[in-house]
Amino acid sequence: MKPAKKDYEILMLHGSSDLYGASKMFLLSIQSLQSKGANVTVVLSENGPLVSELNKLHVDVHIYKLGILRRKYFNAKGIFNRLVTIRRAKAFLSNLVIEKKIDLIYSNTSAVLVGGWVAKKMKIPHVAHLHEIIKSPTWLRKLLGNIINNTSSKVLAVSQAVKENWSGVIDVNKIKLVYNGIDQSPYFDLKTNIIKDLPKMAEKKILIGMIARVNHWKGQNYFIDIAKSLCHDYDNLHFLIVGDAFPGTEYFIDELLIHIKNSGMEDHITYLGYRTDVADILNTLDIFMLPSILPDPLPTTVLEAMAAAKPVVATNHGGAREMVLDGETGFLVPWDDTEKVVSIMRILIESPEKRKAMGKSGRERVSKHFSIDTYLDKFSKEINELVFR
Repeated sequence: MKPAKKDYEILMLHGSSDLYGASKMFLLSIQSLQSKGANVTVVLSENGPLVSELNKLHVDVHIYKLGILRRKYFNAKGIFNRLVTIRRAKAFLSNLVIEKKIDLIYSNTSAVLVGGWVAKKMKIPHVAHLHEIIKSPTWLRKLLGNIINNTSSKVLAVSQAVKENWSGVIDVNKIKLVYNGIDQSPYFDLKTNIIKDLPKMAEKKILIGMIARVNHWKGQNYFIDIAKSLCHDYDNLHFLIVGDAFPGTEYFIDELLIHIKNSGMEDHITYLGYRTDVADILNTLDIFMLPSILPDPLPTTVLEAMAAAKPVVATNHGGAREMVLDGETGFLVPWDDTEKVVSIMRILIESPEKRKAMGKSGRERVSKHFSIDTYLDKFSKEINELVFR
């Protein structure tokens, strides 16, 4: 690899402006590149909490519609909308590449396609960072995979499960496995006890919670069904659901609240919506759960819960299988068998000692295999290999 020049220019595109897992890794990636001498320009489709965090890093941020792919656009009108939006975005980004003398374009998530087309047109390297597992529809995985393969110099996958999912349609030699990492320091000490934000009936109860986007596959409804079954046998439990929906899909939250009500669980489940104090929430929990009903690529909240020394119960597919050591740092459970999950959960509910031991093992595992330093070194190395080849 050639010696690094003092400064280089990278254009980074991201499909969201929230502060969930992929956005948190986006911030860390920027910090990594800045530490290696990169000047970073970011383009987002919309304003949001991510922007203020980018401003703290003194990043040049532009808000311009990138034509992000969402399921709501999978119809004739939506496809036409995306084509028009992407065409405009290509012109905007091409001008930005010229103005900033961009050396490389980086696109975070498979929903951001325009960056690859612009990079190919401008004859500069493009890196696609994949955080998704797409099982169906098969045509969508093939379409996105072919586009990414034809427009990317390198593809980063956040887990082996993600790599395997895309290997059939993207040249496997292009795909590099780079596990996400987190800064553990915020999870060591409880700054604010969130009990004050819960109903009085939740005091002195075992708290079981999940933190995730509210959508059709993250498993909020499954979580409610599991909670209902557990409450038949235990009166010392309270459940938390944290997270909001993508803009335009707020109906998922309405459906969630209706499901809680119809299940008769309003006194046992608290929905906290979107929160920024994730570390404090995790430190207040006794058990963390992520019951995704479809494979989750490498859910950052699992790493965060492990860093907070909490036992993790996650469904046995996707990246969770590479994070949770079944029976040691938590449990891997079925994504379609409520009673089986309940029988496993009993072990943690009835044994504070088991919860503590698994939490300790989880924290040690994050430190050893998913540290922030390891991630930052691997990520910047993969990018710099293209900039200075």
